[in-house]
Formats: sequence, C-alpha cells, structure tokens
Amino acid sequence: MYKKAMGLLLLVNLVLIAGFFCMRQSEVVWLASQPAREMRLDLDEVEQNARERERARQAVEAGKGIRIRERRGVGIADVAISGQRIVECFQMESSYVVELSDEDLEVLLRIVEAEAGNEDEEGKLLVANVVLNRVESDLFPSTVKDVVFQREKGVTQFSPVSNGSYYRVKVSEGTREAVERALKGEDISEGALYFAARKYAGNRMRWFDEKLTFLFKHGGHEFFK
Repeated sequence: MYKKAMGLLLLVNLVLIAGFFCMRQSEVVWLASQPAREMRLDLDEVEQNARERERARQAVEAGKGIRIRERRGVGIADVAISGQRIVECFQMESSYVVELSDEDLEVLLRIVEAEAGNEDEEGKLLVANVVLNRVESDLFPSTVKDVVFQREKGVTQFSPVSNGSYYRVKVSEGTREAVERALKGEDISEGALYFAARKYAGNRMRWFDEKLTFLFKHGGHEFFK
C-alpha cells in the first residue's frame, strides 16, 4: 500500500512538472514573437509614410517634365512555418531624384565642366544645382538643353556657349560625381538661379548687383536669385 501511494505521488509530481515546463515554453515563444509583431507595426507605419511622401513629391514635380523614380525601402516577409512573424530589413538604395535624357545629361556635364572645371566638387555641384533650379522654375525653359542654350536679346545665358569652351571641354570624373550628386537630390544652392565670376564679368556684374539678391560666394563664383 505504501509503495502504491509513493508511486501515485511521484506520478502527480511528474505531471505537475511537465505542465509547468509546457507553460514556460509557451510564455517564451510568445515573448520571442512579441518584438517581431511590434517591429512589423512600426515598419508598416514607415512604409505608409514613405508612400505618402513619394506621392506628394510626384504631384509637385508632375508639371515640370521631370521623371521621378520610385524609391523602395523596407520589406516584410510574411509568416514562417512556425507561425512566428519574420521581419526582414532591406537597405535603402540611393536612387536618382531627377532623370534626364542622354542628351540633357551630356549638356549638363559639359556646362558644369566648362563653368566650374577649376572649382572643387562643391563648386561643380553648385553649377549643376543652378541649371536644375532653372529647369524647375517657371521663369526658364523646362529642359536642361533649352536652359543652357537659352538666349535673351541675342545674348547667351552661359558664356562657355558663346565663347565655344563648352564644345572643347573634356568632362572630368569630379564633374561626373558632382552631377550625380545633384541628380540624386543634393542641393546646396539655397535656390540660386544665377551665378557669375566677378573677376571676369566686368560691367555685367552691375546688373547682378542691382537686379538680383546676393546669396553667397563659393570659389570664384557669386550666387544670386
């Protein structure tokens, strides 16, 4: 009788211990999946905000003939066999904000080289920014080529076009990198629409000083709007 009681007591203890471990295991699984569920909610919100910003930016740019490439960022895998949420984060790829035709890209590279070939990369970036600012402005033509070759009362807007240096330059790697930065959306121009080298502009600087708003100077150029 004593042996039966001890055996029954041992069996009860084993059942209680097994039940305890099952409950602990369930709690661990639930806790392990909780961060994934919370991260999924956070990432869903990030994706939604990114889509809303992209739609707003595309609406602003729609009338300018500038094509915007959609950016892709964070993605979520669905459900693993275990039933837990699996979260995968994809690195944000750097993409072009402004896409130009091959002809417009060549024109932009050449005018930046001709105007700022002796400047540092930021100086080259600034010239590219001014050209693209003009493309976006209602005051100027809507393509890079038309901006660069625009004439007012028979006078070209960019002196390298009139003196022929535009056609003779060899585009450097530094110029390509600066233009690429501009096309990816980097803009340090403070909205400048004009620039001039006072050293070479002579009497023409009077018009810049009287008609425009001075912004800043970088290298050999002064920038205005």
